[in-house]
Amino acid sequence: MAQRHEFKLERIYGTSASNGYRVLVDRLWPRGVSKKDAALDEWLKDVAPTTDLRKWYNHDVSLFDEFADRYRSELDNPPASLAVEHLFDVARSRNVVLLTATRDVPHSGGKVLLDHLNDKH
Repeated sequence: MAQRHEFKLERIYGTSASNGYRVLVDRLWPRGVSKKDAALDEWLKDVAPTTDLRKWYNHDVSLFDEFADRYRSELDNPPASLAVEHLFDVARSRNVVLLTATRDVPHSGGKVLLDHLNDKH
């Protein structure tokens, strides 16, 4: 039986306690972070919420449940579904650290993505 590797979610700011394949899952580059300091293995824009969905949500927590439903729908269709499959491929051989710049991680696309990955993993 193959070892199950983990998906973790962290903010890109600060030092990481997690080892693994580091993937930025935001559509926009985080302010104040150099490419060198980010130490990314990959920037996977296609797995992030679409620009239209991100702008609609505008991080209004009262819209989070609807945002999460809409984002999950995006994750089930290309190009996001292809990016999700890529993350599963990576997770076959190592842990995956999802990185986001969002301050409110529990109400973020990154959290919805983490839950989606763990539900299907």
